[in-house]
Amino acid sequence: MSNSAHILILGAGIAGLATAYHLAVKHNLKDIVVVDEREPLGLTSSRGTMAYRNLFPGPGDAMVRLLNRSIDLLQEIDVATKHAIQLSQNGYMYFTAREAQIEKWRELARDAEQRGVGKFRETTSGPITHAGAVDGIDLLTNPDLIHQHYPRVTRDVVAMLHVRRCGAFDVFALGEWLVSQARTHGVKFLRDRVEKISVRGNRIESVHGASGAEISTDTLILAAGPLLPDIARMLGIKLPVYNELHAKMTMRDSARVFPRYADLLLWNDPQELEWSETERSEFTAADATRWLLAAFPGGVHFLPKGTPEDPKIMGLWTYDMRPSKFQAEPMFDTRAAEIILRGLARMIPEARVYFGRGREAFVDGGSYCKTRENRPLIGPLPIQGAYICGALSGFGVMASQGAAELVSAHVVGAALPAYARWFLLSRYQDAEYRALLANWDARSGQL
Repeated sequence: MSNSAHILILGAGIAGLATAYHLAVKHNLKDIVVVDEREPLGLTSSRGTMAYRNLFPGPGDAMVRLLNRSIDLLQEIDVATKHAIQLSQNGYMYFTAREAQIEKWRELARDAEQRGVGKFRETTSGPITHAGAVDGIDLLTNPDLIHQHYPRVTRDVVAMLHVRRCGAFDVFALGEWLVSQARTHGVKFLRDRVEKISVRGNRIESVHGASGAEISTDTLILAAGPLLPDIARMLGIKLPVYNELHAKMTMRDSARVFPRYADLLLWNDPQELEWSETERSEFTAADATRWLLAAFPGGVHFLPKGTPEDPKIMGLWTYDMRPSKFQAEPMFDTRAAEIILRGLARMIPEARVYFGRGREAFVDGGSYCKTRENRPLIGPLPIQGAYICGALSGFGVMASQGAAELVSAHVVGAALPAYARWFLLSRYQDAEYRALLANWDARSGQL
């Protein structure tokens, strides 16, 4: 391994791999090294849902445009790999039992149409599918029709929102392909832990690894996922980011109760979990468990996994958004799977068959590095030669291609899309942007 590199990328997660691919393959740059103490996709990238969507809220259309571009690039890769990454587009389905939610969904869909998500279509009589509809949002407000087509969903459902340009893919296959393409074009991978970054005259000079290696460079790209705060501090930069620990559960659907209507199904409404009288008494008796009886936020969702012959589900629920310290091997709430299963039973009542069986699920997950407004940081840092492609939160795998293309454009001096300014670190110096932050929801764009 050379003791110098034209471009050093810190992080071999999906953002770092995609950035290496775009710089080496799309821009034909040479002498690129990716540094990570783990194997590619060895941290958060491999612990997510492997899903994608183009539905993101405002203000502005920056997130939608970034994700639309990223999905375009994923579709190109799916074709180039002969469908090896198994990109599907069966959409996301959202369900509600609250009449008041219908008008909120109308407003959301009309707003989303203006921001580039696609055409808004509403129906009470059908059809519920639209030939050739590859994007947009369908709102179905006929409960009888919903039950006719989706009989597993709870009987008190009143409306369904079907977001079309959403789906799933195999991030492991994508990662392998990106690594292969990068290596073919000369990118080198170094297994090492970064311990120090040298800066001279406000310009990047070198990176020092735990192995004793020192690599000089004039271009450094931070794509370190949840390690971004630590890496940035080595540069003397305090990034406006923090980590949240997110868990998911994966379970074999042995009773075959979970439907496979779409790539993701979500229950929109807040709820209180269904517990037995004995369980409720136990939880009430202790401060540490009383929270289990409180109202949980909406948004519990699952993705059909496995095959029709061997069905599995992946369940998720963002009910805990407290900042957390990064841990390479995080510890999760021992009740996480049981909580998710009980939440899913509100949408799919037959899931009650799994009550008390959360221990059968496999629980893992990782730290989401995010900004307070849940938008990424992509572009140059205040130190010459330093760039960032991070704070990709829970949309890292789906946004990776668009984010990598954008940071690469910054590096090579290519033309930038209009939305690029929304993802710069310097946006926090703008008075108008800071005013927006005062009322910005940290859950913005997060399922």
